[in-house]
Amino acid sequence: MLGPNHPATLNSRSGLARWRGEAGDAAGAATAFAELLPDMVRVLGPDHPRTLTTRHRLAVWQGEAGEAAGAAGALTGLLPDMVRVLGPGHPDTLTARRDLAYWRQRSDGDA
Repeated sequence: MLGPNHPATLNSRSGLARWRGEAGDAAGAATAFAELLPDMVRVLGPDHPRTLTTRHRLAVWQGEAGEAAGAAGALTGLLPDMVRVLGPGHPDTLTARRDLAYWRQRSDGDA
C-alpha cells in the first residue's frame, strides 16, 4: 500500500538486508544494501541520516564479506559526510570512525 519509494518501505528493506547478514549471508547483505542505497539517496537525499546509515552498513557488510579494503575505502569516503551532517561527537560518527580503524587494520593485514 505504501509503495516502493515510501520511507517505511525503504526502512523495511534495510532491516531485511541487515538480518540477512546477521543470518550469515554477509555478501547477500552487502548486495542488498548496495541495491538499497540509490533509492535512499533518491528518496531521502544523500545527507539524510538514514542514507548515511545505509552507506555505513554497506561498508561493514562488504568487510564482513571479505572485502576489507573496500570497507575501509567506503568508510573513508563516508566519515567526512558524517562529521559534516551529524557532527564529530555523534554516536554514529564515532562508530564509523571505530569501524574505519578496524577495517583499515584488517586491510593492512591482508596486504
